[in-house]
Amino acid sequence: MSRLTSLRSLTSSARSRSGLLVPSHVKNALARQTQARFNSSVTRDPMTGELTSLPDIEVSRLQVIQTDKPQPPPDPSSLVFGHTFTDHMLAIPWAAASGWGAPQIKPYGPLVLDPSATVFHYAQELFEGLKAYRDANGKITMFRPDMNMKRMNRTAQRIALPTFNGNAVIELMKQLIRIDKHWIPDKEGYSLYIRPTFIGTQAALGIAPPSEALLFVICSPVGPYYPQGFKPVALYGTTEYSRAAPGGIGAYKLGANYAPGVMVQKEAAKKGYVQNLWLHGPEHHITEVGTMNAFVVFKHPDGVTELVTPPLDGMILPGVTRDSVLALARDHASGKALIDGMPEGKLVINERPVTMKEVIDASKQGQLVEFFGTGTAAVISPVDRIGYLGQDLHIPVGPDGMGPVSRPIWKQLVGIQTGKIAHPWSVLVD
Repeated sequence: MSRLTSLRSLTSSARSRSGLLVPSHVKNALARQTQARFNSSVTRDPMTGELTSLPDIEVSRLQVIQTDKPQPPPDPSSLVFGHTFTDHMLAIPWAAASGWGAPQIKPYGPLVLDPSATVFHYAQELFEGLKAYRDANGKITMFRPDMNMKRMNRTAQRIALPTFNGNAVIELMKQLIRIDKHWIPDKEGYSLYIRPTFIGTQAALGIAPPSEALLFVICSPVGPYYPQGFKPVALYGTTEYSRAAPGGIGAYKLGANYAPGVMVQKEAAKKGYVQNLWLHGPEHHITEVGTMNAFVVFKHPDGVTELVTPPLDGMILPGVTRDSVLALARDHASGKALIDGMPEGKLVINERPVTMKEVIDASKQGQLVEFFGTGTAAVISPVDRIGYLGQDLHIPVGPDGMGPVSRPIWKQLVGIQTGKIAHPWSVLVD
């Protein structure tokens, strides 16, 4: 039979009703979260006793239902990104009348939703993506989960879904990872991809904030994005379609931002390109590379190397990898934390508008160093060609497919993610 365990009852005694010892990491996690006030207090009117605030997500209410049919993890070499999922998932219900319900870790399986659920009709859906890694000593960490929770809350607010205690969700994800940690391949370059998702589930038609919602998390073991080494991609400069517009939803991680891009990517593939480069406005400002943030490196006549990425102007998704690349580059430029292998000379980092004209002019003058995208799945994706207005612009790449700035930053970032380089961005799970 499946085993149901309430963490609240577990912590009241040394053993659960099933006779199992309470894992020390569970007790320690609960103690830490109490000290840090992870849970929002539910307040009551002192006279009437009625609730004056609704419950936030509470780790202490977690129930664990372990599967009675565990599956053996597949051979790592057979993994296809996003096609294999672990034995368990996390689910947390919400209702406008009662607030956040008890979190539950349960066997991975289908969701039961009414056909009139608002997620199906009005796209009340958002998601995140992050990874957990196993280092050479077996230690498991997550990479910057606080950034994902902050962005998830901003996105929820944008589509009138309830916000939540991000620290509590991080603790719950840690527990999910601990249960399914054997799914993380013990092989260099492999990790566990974590997909938090939040949907409106109210069974009613009508455009309004939903009265019911569900936050759930699933996990998928994944291999290296480039198993045979870096392979630069060719982009098609898309001028016929727009990914986002000022004042729209481009800065939020919503499913509604992704489905419209699939047809555009298919059209780019028909033209011989791997992905599309989203351009905006009459001056063809560079925005994003497919579903990744865009970076360009220029070498100016005065010897200064400039790393440029479009600003967060409301159309650009604030990517966690984007922020990490900028932070590492700025620390190097300031001398705070030097990165081995970076080009000699002054490095300047700018978040500013950049157009295709500027990139083409720099290429003609021999000042275009490299062009690349950043994202959770690939980390860094180098670009060697951009199709634009009927002509191909060729981008310099090194023998290994990367450029002189992206290569050392990628090594530094992956070193942090995999535990080879100690850094506060790596959050211990187990």
